[in-house]
Amino acid sequence: MSFTSAAFLLFLAVSAILYYALPARFRWTALLGASFAFYILGGGFTVLWLCAAVFSTWLAGLALGKLNREAAGRKERDKTAGGDPGKDDGKTIVRKKKRVVFLVLLFNFGILWFLKYGTFLGPLLSALSGGRLRADALLLPLGISFYIFQSAGYVIDCYRNKIEPEKNPLRYALFVSFFPQMVQGPIGRYDALAPQLLRGNPFSAENLRLGIGLMLWGWLKKLVIADRAGVVVEKVFSEYHNFGGAVIAVGVFFYCVQLYCDFSGGIEIARGTAKLFGVDLAENFRRPIFARSLAEYWRRWHITLGQWMRDYVFYPLALSQPFGKLGRACRKRFGNRVGKILPTSLATFIVYLLIGIWHGGSFRFIAYGFWNGAIITFSLLMEEKYRAWAQKCRIDRDSVPWRVWQTVRTCGIVFLGRYITRAPRFLAALWMLSRLIVDPRFGELADGTLLTLGLPGADLAVVGIGVVVLLAAESAMERGVVIREWLAERHWAVQWAAILAPLLILLLFGIMRGDYIAAEFIYQQY
Repeated sequence: MSFTSAAFLLFLAVSAILYYALPARFRWTALLGASFAFYILGGGFTVLWLCAAVFSTWLAGLALGKLNREAAGRKERDKTAGGDPGKDDGKTIVRKKKRVVFLVLLFNFGILWFLKYGTFLGPLLSALSGGRLRADALLLPLGISFYIFQSAGYVIDCYRNKIEPEKNPLRYALFVSFFPQMVQGPIGRYDALAPQLLRGNPFSAENLRLGIGLMLWGWLKKLVIADRAGVVVEKVFSEYHNFGGAVIAVGVFFYCVQLYCDFSGGIEIARGTAKLFGVDLAENFRRPIFARSLAEYWRRWHITLGQWMRDYVFYPLALSQPFGKLGRACRKRFGNRVGKILPTSLATFIVYLLIGIWHGGSFRFIAYGFWNGAIITFSLLMEEKYRAWAQKCRIDRDSVPWRVWQTVRTCGIVFLGRYITRAPRFLAALWMLSRLIVDPRFGELADGTLLTLGLPGADLAVVGIGVVVLLAAESAMERGVVIREWLAERHWAVQWAAILAPLLILLLFGIMRGDYIAAEFIYQQY
């Protein structure tokens, strides 16, 4: 069920009415029912994978909670007895906890790997089943990456004794399956999200207003800008051999616009939907177009994924014994600075390589992870050199021109990387990049070729105006302007215009245009 469909609006209205009609202590059951109904309507039998993730991680949490209590009890008894703190018993419990975590993560990430990268298994599946079973028969479940990452984080937090495991499997199932975040996140943390889902939030007109406002803004980005830009993207990348490097670059630019508005729009629809139930989802997108470095760009893009990787991959790697040994060896051979930076840089590189692989199983996604990881790692290693060069050249690193240069440079790096992610193959991406140098054909930008890319001039103008409005709004927010507070101070006519104008634009240039075809969210496939 798409966030942009009339069926979703009906589903959302019924769910909200049922939620607030129930007594507060039972409202979580309405959310649970709505979440599984949403998943079954959108994913059918693949809900079984969701159930497997919920049940396995819930059992693991209970086991870890029992071991945590056992460890605490033994520690207290040893302290009371005044004797040896029981190191051997403590190590035994730690080994048991590690075994639980290893098995449950292997099970869940094994499922994710099998389903997400099952295309590699196509020939084998076909041979074993006599042609009756193919890899594409294993439909990729809706949001599987997001709910597995979320439930895996819960298990690791239980292992670290940061949270108390949930004893009720249905209440835990709601945390994993809460429907607004199933399409493309954000990836929630149990201690922040679960209390909001389970407490039975009262109805609030303010939440209704804020939720509808967020959803409208998200729909505008998705339906008016992203889906239009996607028409050009599909035309250019499906027929890239017919165009010169300049038109291909235009296609990549439209892909940047499409992806930016598609993802951020979907996140805002999700946050607005959750707000209708009084739930605040974690921020997952914070104007990355204004980032001054590639690392900052990705910290602003898929925020909760980056935080998940930081807490559950980067820190465990960077602080592990092998990385500690690597650091000590590097200090002896290359000096203290390299010994300090190199293990951190290597852990950073591994994280971005994993993120690239997470996007897909083809070599182009691995190359994309390598591209980002290599640039960020190199920047970390060269940071002091850059600072010294700036001082020598008398560059004020806090000046507006320098900040603008850093932002433009970062956008350029991201732009080049988008060739890799959108091209059908890695070698095709290299071929398209080469066209910028050997066969740009700049004349195609002015000879009418742009009007053959699937969008008439009026729609191209809509995309252009939409991008300008988006940049203006995000520029204001980047300067600290809270638009909803600004509107609250304006005359009532201005407030109503701020609501009705986006709705009118959405109707005229979105769902009511003659050739409207709903497009799935890009991140839904991840």
